This record gives sequence, structure tokens and C-alpha cells, in this order.
Amino acid sequence: MASIGLFYGTDEGHTEDVSERIQKLFPDGEVEVINIAEASNEDFEEFEILILGTPTLDNGGKQPDWEEFWPNLYSIDFSQKVVALFGLGDQVGYGDYFLDSMGDLAEAVSGQGATVIGEWPIEGYDFGASRALTASADHFVGLAIDEDTQDDETDARCEAWVKQVQAALG
Repeated sequence: MASIGLFYGTDEGHTEDVSERIQKLFPDGEVEVINIAEASNEDFEEFEILILGTPTLDNGGKQPDWEEFWPNLYSIDFSQKVVALFGLGDQVGYGDYFLDSMGDLAEAVSGQGATVIGEWPIEGYDFGASRALTASADHFVGLAIDEDTQDDETDARCEAWVKQVQAALG
């Protein structure tokens, strides 16, 4: 059985693609990738380590499958779970809402007791505002991906972030 559950939601396939890229950076069999549209609370309970990926839609909206699952997040005990997050957004077209859904997801799971790891620096991004910023506002709460304007950066960012997450996990 995989030791890490990677849950994602996607509309156009970009978040699924990034999920699969991240999975391949871990040793074979370590990460199980699960579409949130097919997930249950029990699926979350199987793993002590979670990676959660979500795009931000238009003006800060949640991806529809995550939106549907959202109430379930408040009935899952995250107190013994370590959670790493990644988000996709468009910093140019929607720069005032960049990665807002990832920030909302971080708030929801940390509010349920999760230990959130995997902060990512804001350097190299040009956006107006984001709910995905840490309290210090110099990092995102997780990996920031922009497949619309910086798709050439995705592989390197994923590789660096996975190494960071692995180090945090020991």
C-alpha cells in the first residue's frame, strides 16, 4: 500500500498532469493518486501523509469536485496527518486571486489539526493578491504552479518541491 495519498481535482487536466508528475518524483508505489471526484472520507483516513492539489478557477473559485467534497473536510480528523499542498493558477489573467483555492484548502485542513508542510517562495511570480500566502507573506502555503504563463518552470519547481517535502518528512 502507498504511504502517501495525493488527492487532486481538475477541470482541464492540468492538475491531474501535475499530480502524475509529482507522483513520478517519489519512489515507485509510495504515492497513490486519487481524483477528489472519486474520493471518500475513508480514502483520506487511509493515509497519514497527504498531498492535496487544486486549481483556482477564475476569480478565486474552487474547482467543482473540490467544492462538492468541501463539507467532508470538516468531518475528517487531520490531527495526526501531515499535509503538503500544491495549487495551479494564472498569475497574469487572474493575478488578484492567484492560488486562492490552495489557501482555502490550507485553512480548512489546518483548522482540522493538520500539520501543513511544503511552503514555497513567492520569488519568480508576479501577482496582485493571494489567499495562499503564509502569515509572513513571503511564501505560499504550498507549491505554486502556473501552467498558463510559466509552464516551462513546472518540472523544475515540482522537482525542487518534492525534495523539500521529502526532507521535511525525513
